[in-house]
Amino acid sequence: MTATPTTSTIRVLIVDDQMMVREGFSVLLNAMPDIEVIGEAVNGREAVTKVAELAPDVVLMDIRMPELNGIEATREIVASSSSSKVLVLTTFDLDEYVYQALRAGASGFLLKDASARQLADGVRVVAAGDALLAPTVTRRLITEFSKLTQAPKAPSLSHVGDLTERETEVLVLIAQGLSNAEIASHLLVAESTIKTHVSRILVKLGLRDRTQAAVFAYEARLVTPG
Repeated sequence: MTATPTTSTIRVLIVDDQMMVREGFSVLLNAMPDIEVIGEAVNGREAVTKVAELAPDVVLMDIRMPELNGIEATREIVASSSSSKVLVLTTFDLDEYVYQALRAGASGFLLKDASARQLADGVRVVAAGDALLAPTVTRRLITEFSKLTQAPKAPSLSHVGDLTERETEVLVLIAQGLSNAEIASHLLVAESTIKTHVSRILVKLGLRDRTQAAVFAYEARLVTPG
């Protein structure tokens, strides 16, 4: 888990094999006073190398690229214990590769036709250590692709047993797309208490962030798809 970046400026690496996409996102993000594009990569292999060199706060990662795709690149970045957060870029919200990228450790996803404001807000959310969980789109994507026969098997339920009853309840609400404030209101407790529960859930399950927690909840059948 990564805290808010140590500097006031969020440092971003853009990874896409299309030059026009990279340049377009660079212009949009560099126009924001709190965001700086510090580099670009044309494929996943170059992305892994540049993350090691530049240590960006957020990586905007395309999925379908030559040499090393965005899923494998995300997996390598996460496995390297890098503090960089990966925000996946996709053309279609219901894309099976997006689901695989979320399982690989991506903190969320954005559509490539997102507005400048949506793009900047998404970068800020992920940089702050939160997951970009749009309750409708992300939940629909997770439930749809968790049913695919080619999807990996559900995680061991023994890990679920490590959670307390309240932590399990919080995990289910995370998977339903609720924020900490909304969960606190639902359970009639302080938001700080929910933050503590979320932190313990991630540690006990060995997960990177809320998106991973949501994927886990669906695959462990704590939340029924559909």
